[in-house]
Amino acid sequence: MSTNRRRFLQQLGGLAAGFGTITAGLASCNDAGNPAETGKTDSSATATPAAAANLFFEISLAQWSLNKPLFAKQLDNLDFPLVAKRDYGISVVEYVNQFFMDKAKDEKYLAELLKRCNDNGVKNHLIMCDGEGSLGAPNDKERLKAVEAHYKWVDAAKYLGCATIRVNAHGEGSREDVQKAAIDGLGRLGEYGAKAGINVIVENHGGYTSDGGWLAAVMKGVNKPNVGTLPDFGNFCIKHEEGMYGGKCVEEYDRYKGTQELMPYAKGVSAKTHDFDAQGNCVETDYNRMLKIVKDAGFTGYIGIEFEGSKGDPVEGIKKTKALLERVGATLS
Repeated sequence: MSTNRRRFLQQLGGLAAGFGTITAGLASCNDAGNPAETGKTDSSATATPAAAANLFFEISLAQWSLNKPLFAKQLDNLDFPLVAKRDYGISVVEYVNQFFMDKAKDEKYLAELLKRCNDNGVKNHLIMCDGEGSLGAPNDKERLKAVEAHYKWVDAAKYLGCATIRVNAHGEGSREDVQKAAIDGLGRLGEYGAKAGINVIVENHGGYTSDGGWLAAVMKGVNKPNVGTLPDFGNFCIKHEEGMYGGKCVEEYDRYKGTQELMPYAKGVSAKTHDFDAQGNCVETDYNRMLKIVKDAGFTGYIGIEFEGSKGDPVEGIKKTKALLERVGATLS
């Protein structure tokens, strides 16, 4: 996620328009996928099984795609599984911990979330974890605190039936010092995750982590089967005008080279989109080229839709990204 999620809290004014289709019909979780009851006859949802049947990958929906209505309280985290299935025909979901930050240890809440998934035939795949400290902090105490802060999300992921948590490998210091610290921090968290049968994966998410070679070297250093990467097609900005995320990107790593470097360790892929042309192609990323890199790496897992357009309607953005993945994926499968 190339833009600091916290910055979106300052950009929520005037978002009421355009989200009616997201919140409509959320009273019942048992009517998912039934056009007669939901009023949804959009072919983008009903055509998914046939369209995706022969893809070399499976499609999941990253919750960050709907961050605007979630932050604006127009969509509740508990209703995300229903929305994914009903409105987009997607049966696998990826959560963002920011939308239930205080619920990691709340078994009653997690049980309700799991029930809604089961009621609607939705599979929990991943929890994206932010705001729990720097796993790449050179300071030993700070790094250990961050490692332990992530334990509750490993436990929550286990309870929900997820396979994976996505973490960050940030830290303040030189490339070498942060790299060494990240290897240690991820290794420690990976050990805890292994006991629960949970993967720990790192996204290229700003700073050193958006350097594909740097992050690949971290993976080599950790060298654990349950620790890997989440290559994000659009998160290769190494330096912004204002800190790690603020302002215009002034230094960017080659996204195709970076994805190729991270794919050997990938346990998931993030299909980032912002804008589309008249033909439905992603403006900023060549999906034909990118998906070929993914396929050539032998990847057959989940590719998560993550629409992050600042101007476009997220409902349409998700549908366009899904259609693009299906169209390009079909030519490569």
